[in-house]
Amino acid sequence: MKQRLSLLLAATLLLPACQLQPIYAGGGSGAVATALHNVDVAQIDNRSGWLVRQALIDRLGTPQGTPAYRLQVRLDDSINGFGIRTDDAITRERRTLRARYQLVDAAGGGVVLDATAGSDAGIDVTTSEYATIAAEQTALERLSVEVANQIATRVALYLRSQNKRQ
Repeated sequence: MKQRLSLLLAATLLLPACQLQPIYAGGGSGAVATALHNVDVAQIDNRSGWLVRQALIDRLGTPQGTPAYRLQVRLDDSINGFGIRTDDAITRERRTLRARYQLVDAAGGGVVLDATAGSDAGIDVTTSEYATIAAEQTALERLSVEVANQIATRVALYLRSQNKRQ
């Protein structure tokens, strides 16, 4: 027991040396949160695009005044069957949502961040067509939030690195 306690004490003393810092230091008025409010999310095609854009706006906020950056996103949304019974009926589907996004400097027009994000979800195919369609739509809603979270986190990391340089 004493050995565990001393090990725990040693670990807590070393923790400040790791230099981990919260992204959103300073809360809503911190440097990264303020920078995120200067990102305009461009329109994205289709229903999946609307869902991702709304989730991004929820995470980033809406620009107050002229935005410093524009976020452009292209999506690839696909559903593939992979569980097949002996009578060739599909029993399982995978819905995949992938995004390629670019953060563009609004002043110069140059791409400052070019990356991808993605996620997938499994869907059970039932005898009820309505239930399967509802499951596909629910999966899309969850995937949209997941992809938007990945994008927002990566953009926040980029903006934090820019704030450190200044």
